[in-house]
Amino acid sequence: MEKKVIFTNQAPAPVGPYNQAIAATGQMIFVAGQIALDPGSGAIVGEGDVVKQTQQVMTNLEAILDTAGASFNQVVKTTVFLADMNDFAAVNGIYAKYFNEDKAPARACVQVSRLPKDVLVEIDCIAVI
Repeated sequence: MEKKVIFTNQAPAPVGPYNQAIAATGQMIFVAGQIALDPGSGAIVGEGDVVKQTQQVMTNLEAILDTAGASFNQVVKTTVFLADMNDFAAVNGIYAKYFNEDKAPARACVQVSRLPKDVLVEIDCIAVI
C-alpha cells in the first residue's frame, strides 16, 4: 500500500491526531463502526467511562484490521461518533496512542444524539493494503 499525507496551509490545520487528507492506493477495507463490546461476552466494557470504552473500541478495530491483514498504519480514514463532544479530549488521548500524529488518517468527529446500546463512543475506519 502506498500512503501519502496531504497538507495545505490554505485549509485549517488538524486539531487532533489526524491529517487533512490521505492519498492511498491498494485494496480497500471498510471496517464497520465498533462500540465497546467485549467480543467474548457481548457485554459493554467500561459502562459510563469514555476512556475504557475507547480503549475497547480500538482493541476491536485492531482485531478486525489484523484479521484482514492490515494494521492501524494502513488506516486512511476514521469517523468518531461521540455521545458527548465534551469527551473529545479524552477520546483523542486514547486515539493518539494508536496513530502517529504525522501519519494519522483523515478523520471526522461528530456528536450524535444516541449510539447503539447507549455507549459513549463508536469508531469506524477505512484501511488500504
